[in-house]
Amino acid sequence: MPRRPAAALATSGEVLRLIRAGEAVTRADIGRVTGLSRPAVSLRVTELLDRGLVVEDSEGPSTGGRPPHRLAFNASGGIVLVASLGASRAQIAVCDLAGHELARESLAVDVEEGPDVVLPLVMDTWSRLLAGRPLSQVRGVGLGVPATVEFAAGRTESARIMASWTGVAVPPIIAERFPVPVFLDNDVNVIAIGEHRAVYAGEADDLLFIKVSTRIGSGVIAGGEILRGALGAAGEIGHIPVRDGGGVLCRCGNIDCVDSVASGTAILRDLRARGHEVKTLADVVSLVRAGDAETMTVVRNAARMLGEVVASAVNLLNPAVVVLGGDVAETFQPMVSGVREVVHRRSTALSTRNLRIERSRLGPGAGIVGCAHMVLDHILSPEAVDTLA
Repeated sequence: MPRRPAAALATSGEVLRLIRAGEAVTRADIGRVTGLSRPAVSLRVTELLDRGLVVEDSEGPSTGGRPPHRLAFNASGGIVLVASLGASRAQIAVCDLAGHELARESLAVDVEEGPDVVLPLVMDTWSRLLAGRPLSQVRGVGLGVPATVEFAAGRTESARIMASWTGVAVPPIIAERFPVPVFLDNDVNVIAIGEHRAVYAGEADDLLFIKVSTRIGSGVIAGGEILRGALGAAGEIGHIPVRDGGGVLCRCGNIDCVDSVASGTAILRDLRARGHEVKTLADVVSLVRAGDAETMTVVRNAARMLGEVVASAVNLLNPAVVVLGGDVAETFQPMVSGVREVVHRRSTALSTRNLRIERSRLGPGAGIVGCAHMVLDHILSPEAVDTLA
């Protein structure tokens, strides 16, 4: 086990990081890895025990004499409140400090009703899911919303897409009721984080997640970390224009954005224009299963246009895997097959040599996992732990 100079590991937060990573599981381990003295190790471990972040209740292997006590991260030492909002549904949950779901509720919402309506609904649901747990156990809050988010400021910036959310600083609103650190990000970013952490971590650290649902968006994992860009606007794949889109006006004001011609909303619109009485994507599923030729044509055309945009992203980003999620991608295999065909035809040979294009394995739960890890990465960082009272 490598030894580090004590000066490089002088905090309780760094010791917690070692314990969580499994690099040091006894006090002796910590001393060997860090070079800290025995009293210094004891001080830091005591601080972590007092804060409920570590437990020391099982015995490690003996090397002679009394077996040492093992240190373990205490996932039950607190909880985080998370919510992943889509355009029409919300996944709201309480998770432990390892990101494991303790309670969850799925709600129908209309996110365009705005934060004055949606945020109180989310917070009321958290209070209900807490089920008698003391508020003092809550250590952080994470929220994903279907809007462009300036992550550092915790502010939504989506004037042409969801006007009611434009310029809203969400953390102060939630912190009035839950006075803990609050983190806000784009909904597809948190889904991408969740899919990567739960399915692909250590296997594929360059990942492109495409959400095809009421709208289309993407999240980019680069080198194992979410890529937000300079101000949080990375991943807005839905507003890349396509060829031969038919001149459809997008809600952002441009013409033939892939969101306006290949999303679930676009598929419903095109089928209605062809005389089909479809109200929801469930109606489209029924037509697909019945082998309706016009429905299959509409779905495949949407897949072709989406595939062209994804092919450009593959050429630019060279991901190891493209994950397709959201109601449409998870329901319609023809959509996934169509995207895969176009990407392999229009992307470079090197970028597709080992490329995998797969459907989401987590489904709606990905946003919950991603929101939880977004919060935990911050509140359990060495810097954050060291500032705890």
